[in-house]
Amino acid sequence: MPSLTRNDYRTLGLAALGGTLEFYDFVIFVFFAGAISKLFFPPDMPDWLSQTQTFGIFAAGYLARPLGGIVMAHFGDLFGRKRMFMLSILLMAVPTLAIGLLPTYAVIGIWAPLMLLALRVFQGAAIGGEVPGAWVFVSEHVPQRHVGFACGTLTAGLTGGILLGSLVAGVVTRSYSPAELLAEGWRIPFILGGVFGLVSVWLRQYLHETPVFREMQARQQLAEELPLKTVVREHRPAVILTMLMTWLLSAAIVVMILMTPTLVQKLFAVPAAIALQANSIATLFLSAGCIAFGALADRFGAGRVLATGCVGLGATSWLFYSRMSVAPADINVLYALSGFFVGVIGVVPSVAVKLFPPAVRFSGLSFAYNVAYAVFGGLTPVLVSLMLRFDTLAPAHYVVALSVAGVGMGLYLRRSEPVIR
Repeated sequence: MPSLTRNDYRTLGLAALGGTLEFYDFVIFVFFAGAISKLFFPPDMPDWLSQTQTFGIFAAGYLARPLGGIVMAHFGDLFGRKRMFMLSILLMAVPTLAIGLLPTYAVIGIWAPLMLLALRVFQGAAIGGEVPGAWVFVSEHVPQRHVGFACGTLTAGLTGGILLGSLVAGVVTRSYSPAELLAEGWRIPFILGGVFGLVSVWLRQYLHETPVFREMQARQQLAEELPLKTVVREHRPAVILTMLMTWLLSAAIVVMILMTPTLVQKLFAVPAAIALQANSIATLFLSAGCIAFGALADRFGAGRVLATGCVGLGATSWLFYSRMSVAPADINVLYALSGFFVGVIGVVPSVAVKLFPPAVRFSGLSFAYNVAYAVFGGLTPVLVSLMLRFDTLAPAHYVVALSVAGVGMGLYLRRSEPVIR
């Protein structure tokens, strides 16, 4: 069996680094939503309204993901993975830099939020192409027996972008007074993200087109019709399974990583500084978990590892929320443990890329993943918030329910895995 070569590790490293910086560019917006709401809307607008509109602009990035992902995947299946892989990070870096240089409402009036919305849409389109494109790119570079490790490592890089955003936001917030932050300090994370993104574009030029795509070109086996049309007509079971796995992925990330720091403050009176510190620890363990579960999938099979990991995800999520009411001092240990098992999402891409044939792989994965993430990622905060009115452990119960579904998907994959491989 072939092992990973030095060139494989180089490809993985550059792809993961680019993914970290691109995801950082996408999420840094939410860390400075308070400052943006004050600077990009009329000063006489109520705080709740400007804050709501700011998060609406943030959500626009999610809504743009399916369209951007489908368009870039279409051209990726027809003209090459590498071109779209470079385009996605360029489409993220330039708008991020532009946001950092954007005039505020006090300077250009209503054009400020409109331009901010347009730039955010470009960011959403970019991330829609980056995530599935990166999974396809690395999975087609490495030997088949290492696809789990490769996709898990790349997913760790993407989640590392959340951690990097949190750390940079913390440093900037501590370095500037509230007045200085509103004056110029908020621009620094966006300018840094844009510059680092442009450096990543330059670094990605040293990557090579995937061997799988080059072979399809040589044999003239590229899609003869619209790739998405083929996907919808011939690969509906693969689309449905990928969407279900994406629901699990979005529930784990949105609830346990993005929502939990705010929820533990409201539900269990955990101080903000402690909640955010614990979240950074959990995100670090999440990245480690993605690599570990991806590697285990290569060794023991994706179905078995997904099922086992989902048992751990459901158990640790329930343990975290049930213990917070009686032992909030244990938050770091409990959150690190649950964060590690959130890393079971590192198995998802290695399964999904194998569900679609190479000629339509990019389009199939991008369509299923981005549509499902837009729907389930958007609905999850609303559903959990509604459930909280009747159940203080609603976040845990939601994740437990999806974990049970994940166990079922894992058992199904275990039966059909020889076919998928």
